[in-house]
Amino acid sequence: MQPTAENPSRHITEIKAQMASAVKVANRREADVTLIAVSKTRSAEEIEPLIAAGQRVFGENRIQEAAAKWPELKARHPDIMLHLIGQLQSNKAQDAVALFDCIHSVDRASLVCALGKAMRDQARHLPCFIQVNIGSEEQKGGCAISALPELLELAQQEGLIIAGLMCLPPAHVEPAPFFALLAELAARHKLAGLSMGMSGDFPTAIMLGATHIRIGTALFGDRN
Repeated sequence: MQPTAENPSRHITEIKAQMASAVKVANRREADVTLIAVSKTRSAEEIEPLIAAGQRVFGENRIQEAAAKWPELKARHPDIMLHLIGQLQSNKAQDAVALFDCIHSVDRASLVCALGKAMRDQARHLPCFIQVNIGSEEQKGGCAISALPELLELAQQEGLIIAGLMCLPPAHVEPAPFFALLAELAARHKLAGLSMGMSGDFPTAIMLGATHIRIGTALFGDRN
């Protein structure tokens, strides 16, 4: 049964049970996997039940949408951590650094430099994930695998805190090989974080090392 927008808190228990099962199979610790509730297109009224259920990490795709609802929510719940998981334009870097607590979609040199400047300007140094175009898809964001070493070197020069790598594997194919490849790249570059896995494949992602999973539909239901 698809979850409805009215009862997302009921489904977080089911998701956490699946997470616990995958963690056990992988001989990992539950504390090593962070559930990011993807609240894009959802109103504050839809989000509040999840907050009441104890969820404290949320993900948004667009700065303008997040700015319309999260400052008030975070004022009431100051322990919430807000992650930007959508594509980010370089000219919005200052806004992103001011609003979010973590950025998952760093994928090009111009954005690395813009974020570095914004973080220095605001004295606010957020953890970031480098998004890798793991399936070499022209229509998707993410840096090419071959460009990853150079981008990581630039990020270090700009003072960015690189928490790990992020990917969106190709749709409608088995995601496991792409998750495994991202994990291999992260290990090669001595990065601990892996932002991978969504509603349809997060148990697989956890078994292959995911540290952050991004769950929207399984919590809130299909978007209108």
